[in-house]
This record gives sequence, C-alpha cells and structure tokens, in this order.
Amino acid sequence: MAGPLRWWGPVSAVGIAMAVMTYVIDQLHKWYMLGPFGILERQPVNVVPGFDLVMVWNYGISYGWFASHSQFVRWTLIILSLAVAVVLVIWLAGQVRPLLAAAIGLVIGGALANATDRVVHGAVADFFHLYAGSFSWYVFNIADVAIVAGVAVLMYDSFFGRGEQEDT
Repeated sequence: MAGPLRWWGPVSAVGIAMAVMTYVIDQLHKWYMLGPFGILERQPVNVVPGFDLVMVWNYGISYGWFASHSQFVRWTLIILSLAVAVVLVIWLAGQVRPLLAAAIGLVIGGALANATDRVVHGAVADFFHLYAGSFSWYVFNIADVAIVAGVAVLMYDSFFGRGEQEDT
C-alpha cells in the first residue's frame, strides 16, 4: 500500500531551484528577443552556418505537431502542461539523488515556461533554427532545450543508472 501523497522530499529544493532557474532564463530570453532585440524586424539572424535566430509561433507541441489556432487546443495544452508539472513535483518529492531531481526540475521549468507562453501569447515563442542546406530540422527555445536535456538524463539513468532505490 502506498503512503500519503508527498509534495516535498530530500532533494526537492534542487529540482525546484532548477525549475525556477529554467523558467526565469527562458522567460527573460523570450522577453529580450521579442522586445529589445527585435527579432520580428531583424529575422532571420545568421549566427553560424546551420543556425539562425528566427521568430516562430508554435501553436502545437514539439515539432509543431497537433498545431491548431483553436482556443480549445490552446487551453487543453495549458492544462496538460500544468498537470504534467504537478505529477513531476510529486515524482520529485520521492527522489533521493540530486541529479535526477535536477533533471525533473528542468522538465518542470520548461513545461511551465511554455505554458506561460500559451497563456500570455496564445502560442509558444521559438527562436533557434537548426538546418543543414535545404533541410530544416527544428525551431525551438530554451524551455525546449531544458525539457530535452531533463528527459535525456532521466532516460540515461533508467538504462544505465546505479539502480538505487528511491523513497516513494
């Protein structure tokens, strides 16, 4: 039988700090790109071959999947992001390893940052465009990088981790 629902654990502070840092950096970057930097007027900005700064509003999820201008889809994605964040906070409370807490925090911060974009702008602001020749791979933001990095660490640990038991 499972114990009571826990919202805080031994390394929760690590995960929450990482979530807050991710959220703040992402939102400050988006503010800068849309405001002082003026990406809308300057795009595309070539940084190096294969990498430009652009402005893309993502009305879907990763890679623009399920893109829709529907308010129902917008608010469904916001609610799903918030629900994922809550589940991740609960999972975070059961962690004992700081690295896993940090990885979960990256995902929480990224999810909340992109949800904020959907609330404020109606879509997620993406700026980093990777491409090779005529092949355009992806346009993404700092929150997306955090989510991917966090998930990569969690996947790596699930396959190659030390197998330590966690408090649940």
